[in-house]
Amino acid sequence: MKFSQKHPLLFGFMLIAAAMVLITGAMAAVTFWNSERDESFFFSGEKIGVVHVSGLISGSRRINDWIDRLAADKEIRGVILRINSPGGVVAPSQEIYAAVDRLAERKQVVASLGSMATSGGYYVACAADTIVANRGTLTASIGVKAQMTSVKELMQKLGITEQTITSGKFKNAGSPFEKLTPEEKKYFQKLVDNLHAQFVADVASGRDMSREKVSKLADGRALTGEQAYEAGLVDELGGLDRALKLLCTDLGIEKNYTLVEGPPRKKSLLKSVLGNFRVPDQVRGPRWEFLYE
Repeated sequence: MKFSQKHPLLFGFMLIAAAMVLITGAMAAVTFWNSERDESFFFSGEKIGVVHVSGLISGSRRINDWIDRLAADKEIRGVILRINSPGGVVAPSQEIYAAVDRLAERKQVVASLGSMATSGGYYVACAADTIVANRGTLTASIGVKAQMTSVKELMQKLGITEQTITSGKFKNAGSPFEKLTPEEKKYFQKLVDNLHAQFVADVASGRDMSREKVSKLADGRALTGEQAYEAGLVDELGGLDRALKLLCTDLGIEKNYTLVEGPPRKKSLLKSVLGNFRVPDQVRGPRWEFLYE
């Protein structure tokens, strides 16, 4: 009589245990491959780092950690900053700009603009040594906007009234349950103007242009890559291959090189399910953005 027939319960437990070991091992392998591996371990030859800035810029930690990692890696000769982004929140865009600026002090950085690199996406690119865009890339859109939604009339129809106690007249400004007063509009306009001035100053610094020249282009308008090139906001026209060729030429690399790309993708199951969830505007208050929509 076979062992499985003689001890069916024990045999079942053994099968379950074996399956758990296999599943755990497979999960560990996938996690290592997708998130924790050091790509430079698997390849030889010259190494070029790639920093992907994709989608809405709502945070900077993952991207900046990767930038710092490339900056510290002595085997990384230069870096491609590959951008496909409409921009995003002001502070993270500025933090990534600062990280790229620090990186450019240590290594050659070429920004390659994909289908879109507008507003905060273009802001980030300005810290690179060279900017390359496709002729049809949508870029620039230098400007700031503050989004606020009022649901006061709806709340009144539902018989709901907000009661807020504040320490100052502007503390509750921008509440979705109240309409902006003329004084509050002036207050928010001053904030937007100040953030806009910061944007213009950093573009002017990064592009080695006068603030006056940048200001004339900084009315929120989007430009094609071709128009941006003519305006001096882009250095070269071409795709990722062109950006790589320029970088390799500057570094004296002829053929043998490996791309070390990041930041690593690491996502929990819960985040995968909820990743596209966005808090409605009416409950999140003012949002300051370098964003093209």
